[in-house]
Amino acid sequence: MMVGTTKIPQLKPLSNSELHKMNAYWRATNYLSVGQIYLLDNPLLKEPLKLEQVKPRLLGHWGTTPGLNFIYVHLNRIIKAQDLNVIYIAGPGHGGPGLVANTYLEGTYSEYYPNISQDAEGIKRLFKQFSFPGGIPSHVAPETPGSIHEGGELGYALVHAYGAVFDNPDLIVAAVVGDGEAETGPLAASWHSNKFINPVRDGAVLPILHLNGYKIANPTVLSRIPREELESLMVGSKVRTQKPCTS
Repeated sequence: MMVGTTKIPQLKPLSNSELHKMNAYWRATNYLSVGQIYLLDNPLLKEPLKLEQVKPRLLGHWGTTPGLNFIYVHLNRIIKAQDLNVIYIAGPGHGGPGLVANTYLEGTYSEYYPNISQDAEGIKRLFKQFSFPGGIPSHVAPETPGSIHEGGELGYALVHAYGAVFDNPDLIVAAVVGDGEAETGPLAASWHSNKFINPVRDGAVLPILHLNGYKIANPTVLSRIPREELESLMVGSKVRTQKPCTS
């Protein structure tokens, strides 16, 4: 596989040890994500949960979060195995707890915010600040370490991803598109942004359509059409015309 001017060798299947560790890491990020959405106190559930320890107003979408965490964990594996230059753009709205959980678990979050320490008290602060007065937004925001994209903008994930790879031949951008976001006009047009990429001088964008089935109030269209139709839609948007039609 070629990305820009970089050849990426094929990866071997996961060993049992790798599979166990990655699954444990994924479960840990899922727990940290749930805690941000729900908990004000008792972050490690060392005592029976009480109503006053739960946030009175819940924000953040649990439905999109496990998928975002799953992608993050597997991208980290590839980055470490191949020493790749990769950034992650999270388009789904209110997917913030997932990205915050991963940056916290890997230690980056505490480097930027030492008050959010790597202990039970730090986890309590991490949980409380999420979508809370004086805290952080429920979506990926400038406060999130490594973020160049405001999550929840509903339609601009791919535009930002392609902009990032222009004149960056060694950069790969994994752009996760929510299936609700995929129904917006800006995103529908953005599938064709690959027409502007020059593989010699530009990097690569890896669009990932996150079909969790629902948007805010309704089922999503792309999760309700036959798989063959969805594949045809994606393949059609990625076909690159070699010569302009003159007829």
